[in-house]
Amino acid sequence: MNEFLIIKKYFSKLSKKNKGTFGLSDDIFFDYQKKIALSIDTYNEETHFLNFINPELVIKKALRSSISDLVCKGISPKFYLMSFSGSKKHLSKKNIYKISLALKQEQKKYNIILSGGDTCYSNKLSITISSIGYSKKPPILRNGAKNNDDIYLTNNIGDAFVGLNILKKKIKLGENSTNYFIKQFYLPNIPFKFSKKIHLFANSSIDISDGFFQDLEHILSNSNLSSEIFVNDIPVSVHLNSYLRKIKKNKLDFISKGDDYQILFTANKNKRNLIKKVSKATSTKVSIIGVIKNKSISKSIKLINGKFGLPKKLGYIHNFS
Repeated sequence: MNEFLIIKKYFSKLSKKNKGTFGLSDDIFFDYQKKIALSIDTYNEETHFLNFINPELVIKKALRSSISDLVCKGISPKFYLMSFSGSKKHLSKKNIYKISLALKQEQKKYNIILSGGDTCYSNKLSITISSIGYSKKPPILRNGAKNNDDIYLTNNIGDAFVGLNILKKKIKLGENSTNYFIKQFYLPNIPFKFSKKIHLFANSSIDISDGFFQDLEHILSNSNLSSEIFVNDIPVSVHLNSYLRKIKKNKLDFISKGDDYQILFTANKNKRNLIKKVSKATSTKVSIIGVIKNKSISKSIKLINGKFGLPKKLGYIHNFS
């Protein structure tokens, strides 16, 4: 049984008395009276990151991926809580210094404040971060897509997977490319400024954490709709394009692995000019990569202009059986 089935079968019914839980079908909680948004994420060694050789990079990735849950909803994070479980090796004085310095840098970058947490001893390293934000407007959820909406994606996706495989020593590239892809894995370029304006045009939104197709499917299933995806228009970096040509592979498998933390959203076609203006004003690359369609009986994702079919695995899912 996977994580989503467990939530739906055993836990969603525990949340029904508050509409701000959204039946646990989204990644945040929103208090409609107090206008407070909350999210929580856990990061485990050997699951979300390979090791703790570079603690400053691991903690930056953990924090960015945590606040991404709020950012993609149009909510600016203001505070975060952090729980840290690890051994003496993990929490050596040297590592603690690197962690605190890295958090200080991230706090300045995103204007957020550490507001509490917990530390405890464990042989296994685990980091849990809860992000908190305020918003006068309700969050942009997964279930708001409309028929004939454009489907948009910020920046590029797919680089993080290459970076991970370089760290796993499954891919070997030159120094410049190696440094680029590893940076993309540890330091995702969250579209922070762009997200502050997303309420002006987005009907639905999600961040790309589990893989492009997996996260798109969350929007489609929650909105009870289907999609057509323009494969050639899915944005990947010059570096990834060059690597794909070299190994003669298509990009579909590479964009299905997650860890990109870009915003996937839908918007009415009459919002195109506004989105272009916000894209330019915030220096954020934004691409139209598909269109929302009425519910299809056969399949929810139809690929257009692609030579290949959908990958066997749409994205990453935690399985427990």
